[in-house]
Amino acid sequence: MLTVLLLLLLAACNGSAENASKEEGQSVNENNDGDENVESESADYYQTPEMDFDMGGRTIKVVSWWDMTIPEDNPDNIQKKENLDALMEKHNFDIEYVFIDYGEYEEKVVASLTAGEPIGDIVRLGKTYSIPVLVKQDLLWPIDEYTKNPNAFNQKVTNEFMQYEGKGYGFTEDQSNFVAGIMYNRTLMDQLGMQDPQDYVDDDSWNWDTFMKVAKEANRDTNNDGKLDVWGLAQGGLLEQALYSNEAELTKGNQQNLEDSKTKEALNFVSKLATEEIFRPNEGGDWTEPAQFFRQGNTLMYVGAFYEYGDIKTDMEDYDIGFLPFPKGPSATAYHTGEALFQALTIPKATENPEQLLYIWEKINDIESMYDYSLQATLESNLTNESDIENAVMASDGMVVLDHNTFPSLPYYELLDELNNGTSISTVIEKYKTPFQTAIDEIYGQ
Repeated sequence: MLTVLLLLLLAACNGSAENASKEEGQSVNENNDGDENVESESADYYQTPEMDFDMGGRTIKVVSWWDMTIPEDNPDNIQKKENLDALMEKHNFDIEYVFIDYGEYEEKVVASLTAGEPIGDIVRLGKTYSIPVLVKQDLLWPIDEYTKNPNAFNQKVTNEFMQYEGKGYGFTEDQSNFVAGIMYNRTLMDQLGMQDPQDYVDDDSWNWDTFMKVAKEANRDTNNDGKLDVWGLAQGGLLEQALYSNEAELTKGNQQNLEDSKTKEALNFVSKLATEEIFRPNEGGDWTEPAQFFRQGNTLMYVGAFYEYGDIKTDMEDYDIGFLPFPKGPSATAYHTGEALFQALTIPKATENPEQLLYIWEKINDIESMYDYSLQATLESNLTNESDIENAVMASDGMVVLDHNTFPSLPYYELLDELNNGTSISTVIEKYKTPFQTAIDEIYGQ
């Protein structure tokens, strides 16, 4: 009897709760003017409020050195293409993706901008020739007030990488960063009986010293003919890697930065790689020679970009190829990757209504991604080792942009040759600080 009474009491309580819920639901629906399907949902990040405009059948031209047509090759891109189709109908516009070969790209695009007749409405530009040169000529729109949606725009690109005097001039929807690091031959490592460099990463001791130690240990004469036939490192001249891995830079805004302590450390590292004969000497080949050395299977480490990994893995199918971040310099707080030829999308000043273009770009790319992180599809389709994937993500998260290529007259390779020839760091700095500043002044002005 007690059980029956309890069940009756619970049923009565549930009925009251259901009635209360229905009454609350009716109240909500009444506030929504009777629309029973209206749901009050909002994202937990900034989204530009809905805009209503008619572009009058205008064709938006998007210019790059590759075809930027949205491929419908995964659920994310399918969402983006559907968004674009809906936006074209709603706002009455069409879109054309213009491809220009990289070899002639800069000349054609810059000429069109300076003539006041831009070749497109949204134009990809290299930072090296657009900031500060084109910005100082007032040829590009500052766009940071329109790119606040972090789900549709990479905030680092606008607010850090493509900045000039406190304003952002470049944007991209791509949330991933450039990935570069060290590909290493785990099969060769095992054959040599060496400790896995991943152990240094795991205990946070993967730095320039342990990197050079590993490279030296792998340099071996295995047939006892007095000559090395196995090498630890495929190449030297790693100045850009030394800079970004030590959070250093050769130029800083409108000033040379050779005398900075972090820069000095980077210069010294590059010099030691050469003077201590740590890397495999070149044999007269072109810039692809180090990658070819690595493919031979007798070189432990190759420093390169991740986009090379797929081809290397295909060519070395009998080898287990791992991926490491470039080691930390003595002044670094994290692992890094870097670019000295950074590029992003821009909007020419001659283009009207930039806010409408960026609104459209935002609404195309503001999707709920199926991926847990931006590089997931690329990394997991190439790397099968979880540590390799984590290394690539760590490196890309710390990406920095180096600006020394902004200055055409800057004697970068002359300085690098001095380092490789063993010239003292103090002599190199004293010799090149004035030519560096002169090259900077040509672009920024005195």
